[in-house]
Amino acid sequence: MNRALRFLGGRLGGMLVVLLVVSFATFAVFYLLPTDPALMSCGKPCTPENLATARQFMGFDRPWLQQYLDFLVGIFGGRSFGTGPTAIVCHAPCFGYSFQQNEPVLALIGDRLPVTVSLAVGASVIWLVAGVATGVFSALRRGRAADRVAMTVTLAGVSAPAYLVGLLGILLFGFTLDVVPVSGYVELARSPVDWAWHLVLPWLVLAFINAAVYARLSRGQMLEILGEDFIRTARAVGLPERTVVGKYALRNVLLPVVTVFAVDLGALLGGAVITERVFALPGLGGLMVDAVHQVDLPVLMGVTLFAAFFVILANFVVDVLYGVLDPRARLS
Repeated sequence: MNRALRFLGGRLGGMLVVLLVVSFATFAVFYLLPTDPALMSCGKPCTPENLATARQFMGFDRPWLQQYLDFLVGIFGGRSFGTGPTAIVCHAPCFGYSFQQNEPVLALIGDRLPVTVSLAVGASVIWLVAGVATGVFSALRRGRAADRVAMTVTLAGVSAPAYLVGLLGILLFGFTLDVVPVSGYVELARSPVDWAWHLVLPWLVLAFINAAVYARLSRGQMLEILGEDFIRTARAVGLPERTVVGKYALRNVLLPVVTVFAVDLGALLGGAVITERVFALPGLGGLMVDAVHQVDLPVLMGVTLFAAFFVILANFVVDVLYGVLDPRARLS
């Protein structure tokens, strides 16, 4: 128990340190760019006096290091912009305020996050199951026609860019066959059936691209594991092939797959920019692209931090799952 608590405490502490480093680096990069977000809120005509007032109201008139400290304080205690009756209060946790959209950054992310989570989780489940199953199937039929066909299909998935696969999917299933919606998003609470139906094509596009990587990884790992001594021993004592593959070989195959899967899912939760744009999904990827075009630095900062958080959280989950899948990892 003590060892487990030390493990969790060490990992959580490391997560906080990494998030702090990422937030500082992100803040420095974005706020040292040769841009002035206050220009977007200055109004017309943008006189030097109006520009100075806008900078003071938004907090951009202070040294950038002080702005960073204000940002950190705002996360835990909230902050306000301006003074008097026109002041804007951003309650904790405050990740900044978008003056161009007149909303707190956290509210904007909260509106878009369900779309990205729906897209990422649904697609990841499909590509994990399909990819591992294809890889194991191909390894067990090494050199046969089924193996060659599977590897040819996965090669196409690895090589094809996401926007091309998405456009081909829209052309074939949306316009030619007219069997699925090609754009838009329906909230899960509003209609679970319509929610899933509008996401089928984006799910399949992402799954096709990513499952190819998992299939090739699983195949290589399965071929390597099947040649190990403990597999030959299991077969020699007369264990059924299903037990040998399912209980002994597959568990070892999943170790590297879990690592790749967690990192991919964490990165995708930060926003699938291309897929969201192709299918007109209002997710975090679209929010970030719009923020780039509008030079909305608070939104860029918030989305980047959330993306980093998901990747770090995914790595933490990997560490925990390793202890479940491989008992030897618990001793390290």
